[in-house]
Amino acid sequence: MESIRIGLIGWGTVGCGMLRTLNDNAREIHARLGVRLDVVRVADLDLETPRPVAVDPKILTRSAQDILDDPSIHIVVELIGGIEPARSFILKALERGKHVVTANKALLAHHGNEIFDFASRCGRSVGFEASVAGGIPLLKALREGLSANRLDTLFGILNGTANYILTRMTENGLPFPEALAEAQRQGYAEADPTLDVDGIDTAHKLAIAGAMGFGTPIRFDQVYVEGIRDIDPLDVQFASEFGYRLKLLAIARRTDGQLELRVHPTLIPEQHVLASVRGAYNAVHIHGNAVGNIMLYGLGAGMMPTGSAVVADLVDLARDMTLGIVNRVPPLGFLPEHTADIPVKPMDDVVTRYYFRFSAVDRPGVLSKISGILGTNHISIAAVIQKGREVEGAVPIVMLTHEAVEKDVRRSLEAIDLLDIVRGTTRLIRIEDRAENTAPRA
Repeated sequence: MESIRIGLIGWGTVGCGMLRTLNDNAREIHARLGVRLDVVRVADLDLETPRPVAVDPKILTRSAQDILDDPSIHIVVELIGGIEPARSFILKALERGKHVVTANKALLAHHGNEIFDFASRCGRSVGFEASVAGGIPLLKALREGLSANRLDTLFGILNGTANYILTRMTENGLPFPEALAEAQRQGYAEADPTLDVDGIDTAHKLAIAGAMGFGTPIRFDQVYVEGIRDIDPLDVQFASEFGYRLKLLAIARRTDGQLELRVHPTLIPEQHVLASVRGAYNAVHIHGNAVGNIMLYGLGAGMMPTGSAVVADLVDLARDMTLGIVNRVPPLGFLPEHTADIPVKPMDDVVTRYYFRFSAVDRPGVLSKISGILGTNHISIAAVIQKGREVEGAVPIVMLTHEAVEKDVRRSLEAIDLLDIVRGTTRLIRIEDRAENTAPRA
């Protein structure tokens, strides 16, 4: 086999990154493989918009079917995003004996189990490194590099847009709307930022990475999700006074025979390595029982980082093809018959620490009433800041708690928010500073 023939469906940003990587690094790739990776067909509905990477017009087509129907194509790369027609294209490619590479996190979060099972039955492989954390080889690390470990915790920053916004709110005191508008002007946020700022994009990625890290099926519908729209610069400021930084974290943790899967704004100690991750960068902290603490860091999106991950999948598939091997490593890293249906812990049962900001009238006895309700619900206070200045007609009272159960916290805040001394809804942010999560900065 002198060359492996590739069909690309989706000539957008990531597709251009893939093509440029293949062109610029052709010599290095050939030296690693001994065969060429040749893109012989490119399909996109829009063939007129100028791209940063030129393509021979002879190989362009508006019809993905031209790629699916071509028996000479070995690998189909799907980079159009969304659920349909991407799902149908992938299933059809597998059915027709082609391997597949995709960066489609939303599709895999919703239909990954189905796609991987179908690929196995067709005797074909699916590469999807680019679906999580862009250019960071996170999935490769989980599938192979950490295969000697039983993972306890996987958590990190998996959305560069949200991290950019929170960085600007932290370092410049910008309110959320202004930080979002700036992110959109800089090209870090889409015109419709819903998937990023509401945590959905992060949840897609966590569903995939969590399944791979803990040997379970992908279960996006069981991931708890909160976004960053309601974050107030005041809370960022108070968090800093307590020695914390605010990040939108994806958290997967094995506890008591159950698996926590949650995405939400989180306070982490400012000395933690993740606290220093700024701008549009991603970072993932992993704790394994053999390796201990490790962190992977880099650009989680963009033309070249994501294109690099797509090409890495092509190289892996090409290596297996030249040796006549299929699915040498299962898609999620665990043999399907040994995949465990670990129950996902309901959010109500999660135990963690909490930050509360109450807005209360300035009169004697306020603190005792609030702390009394918390105590009745088994919530112990670790620290308090009470400011004398008024904010919107009330005085902010900020508390950090010891570990508490989520349902007890919710019950407490419902009662507190009904008090006539409290104005508005209490702000709640969860805290992550457990021993296995507190690796100091290098």
